[in-house]
Amino acid sequence: MAKKKYYVVWSGRKTGIFNTWAECERQVKGFQGARFKSFESKAEAEAALSSGKAPTKKSSARKTIQTKRVESVSDVVWDSVSVDVGCRGNPGIVEYKGVHTKTGEVLFSHPEIHIGTNNMGEFLAIVHGLAWLKQQGKDETPIYSDSKTAMKWVKDKKVNSNLKRDKETEYIWSLVERAERWLQTSTYKNPILKWRTELWGEIKADYGRK
Repeated sequence: MAKKKYYVVWSGRKTGIFNTWAECERQVKGFQGARFKSFESKAEAEAALSSGKAPTKKSSARKTIQTKRVESVSDVVWDSVSVDVGCRGNPGIVEYKGVHTKTGEVLFSHPEIHIGTNNMGEFLAIVHGLAWLKQQGKDETPIYSDSKTAMKWVKDKKVNSNLKRDKETEYIWSLVERAERWLQTSTYKNPILKWRTELWGEIKADYGRK
């Protein structure tokens, strides 16, 4: 378990001692001239804050951020599959892929679907990943997704989308129904994990269209 740390902010949106990196980051991220540092104990943090001796170089702040990122990415299960969607418009043209999280190698993909939603594409990507891993005999390999909605749909084995069903959307709805049937008739042990974008950056399968 990671050691508890305390974060002192001398210059930020709010100043003081913060108990988590997330609280500290909200005060300093994007704040010009931010000054902050982590400490191993609350007593050290309180002493540093009362002394008023903030880091004097921007490099100190950058080093703190870089150190925190290293600590964060150490939590990633690198031998895993990451999935994501490329969507032009929402609803709009949808495509998805799954990649090996460490290497970025594309493991599977689906070409552009004329009309669909981002969450439907995310759902299809996760189920495709589960089926692909089952075929490979990798029943313990995790799948990362950055969509809480799609993860819930997979857990429920049912898509809850308000996308109208018509000639344009018939194809993606047919894929969704096939994926739902797979979930209802298949078993899997693979963990489906939330990709923590706020700590790790964009998911490795990202299409870079944001």
